Amino acid sequence: MRTLGLGAGVALVVAGLVPGVAAAQDAPEGALTELGAGEGEVNVVAWPGYVEDGSTSPDIDWVTSFEEATGCQVNVTLGATSDEMFTLMQTGNYDVVSASGDASNRLIAAGQVQPINTALIPSYVDVFEGLKNQPHNTVEGVSYGVPHGRGANLLLFNTDVVTPAPDSWSVVWDPASPYAGKVTAYDSPIYIADAAVYLMATNPELGITNPYALDETQFTAAVELLKQQRAIIGRYWGLYTDQIAGFQSGDMVVGTTWQVTANVLKGSDPATPVEAILPKEGSTGWSDTWMLSAQAQNPNCGYLFMNHIISPETNAAATEYFGEAPANSKSCALTTDPNHCDTYHATDEEYFSKVYYWATPQAQCLDGRTDVVCKDYSEWSAAWTEIKG
Repeated sequence: MRTLGLGAGVALVVAGLVPGVAAAQDAPEGALTELGAGEGEVNVVAWPGYVEDGSTSPDIDWVTSFEEATGCQVNVTLGATSDEMFTLMQTGNYDVVSASGDASNRLIAAGQVQPINTALIPSYVDVFEGLKNQPHNTVEGVSYGVPHGRGANLLLFNTDVVTPAPDSWSVVWDPASPYAGKVTAYDSPIYIADAAVYLMATNPELGITNPYALDETQFTAAVELLKQQRAIIGRYWGLYTDQIAGFQSGDMVVGTTWQVTANVLKGSDPATPVEAILPKEGSTGWSDTWMLSAQAQNPNCGYLFMNHIISPETNAAATEYFGEAPANSKSCALTTDPNHCDTYHATDEEYFSKVYYWATPQAQCLDGRTDVVCKDYSEWSAAWTEIKG
C-alpha cells in the first residue's frame, strides 16, 4: 500500500471542526451539541486493519498525521469478534468502537453507545446514502454512528476442484456433497442468518423475510439445516487468514468468504485457482459503524477521530487495506487500485440490495411482526454452540 501524505488533508478536515462552535442543526437528545477541545487521547476498539499507525508497516499509517494535527493520541485495542467488542465496550474503558451489525444493535439496546450529532462530523455528508439510516446504525430516526465500509459474504470455490462452477449456495448445504470434509463456513452465531437466506429462497412457505428475524418455526428450520451441514464441514473459520491457509493447502475447497480472501489467494505466488461470487439467493454481509461510548471519557477526540476515519483519504486507505467497499463516496477516486471500488461494488446499490447486512437478532422481530416472538442473540449463541457440537 502507499504511504499517505495526509497531514494537510487532516488539517483541512479538522479545520471543519471548530471547538466551541455548535452544530448547525439540532442535535439528537443525548448527543454532543458542540465540539470542545481535544482531551489528548482516544481509546478505540477496532477490527484488525482498521486503525493502522505504521506499526504493521511504515507505509501503512493513517493515524500518525491525525495525532499530530489534533493532539489526540490514538490507543487501539483489537477485537477479534463482535462478541469480544461488545464485552470490551461494557467496561467503560473505551471511547470509540468499529461495530458490525451483530454488535451495534446490542450496544444501542444496552445503552452502551450514545446518539451521534452528524452535523459535528463534516465527512458524514459524503457517505453513500445507501449506508445511512440503516437498522444497524439508526433507531427511530436517531443515528448512533457513522459508516466505515461494507462487504458481502461470498461463495468461494476452488475452480480446479469444484465443477461445474456453482451459482447457488446449494453447494454448501447438500448433505451428499462430493466436497464433504472440505466445505468451510464462518464460525459465528450470526452464520445462522446464512442458513435463513438460503431458506428464504428454497422454502418460501416458512415466510422468512428478514434472516435476522426468526420465530420458533423459522429458527428451528435454520438450525436443522446447519446441523445437517455440520456433517460435511471440514473446518469453520473465524480469521480470514485461517481460510487462506485452508484453501492454499487444499483442506478447504468451497465455502463462505470475504472478497479480500479471494484477492489474496489469487495474488499469492503461487496463486490458488479460486473465484468468489454472490450466489443467486443473495447473501448476508456487513456494514461496520463507528460508534461513541455512552461513557466516553474523551468525546471530543472521539468525534475528531470518527470524522478523520471516514474522511475521503483515510477511508480510501483503510478500506482498500482491509478489503471492502468504502463508505465515503469521494474515496473511490483516491484508492491506489483504480479498480478497487468496482471490485467491491462500492457504488452498486443494486448489488447491495441482495445483501442482508448483519443485524443483532432481537425478541422484538426486526421484520415488524408483533404477533410472534423472535429468537434473540442469546438464543442464537446457544444454538450455535449446539450446532458445532
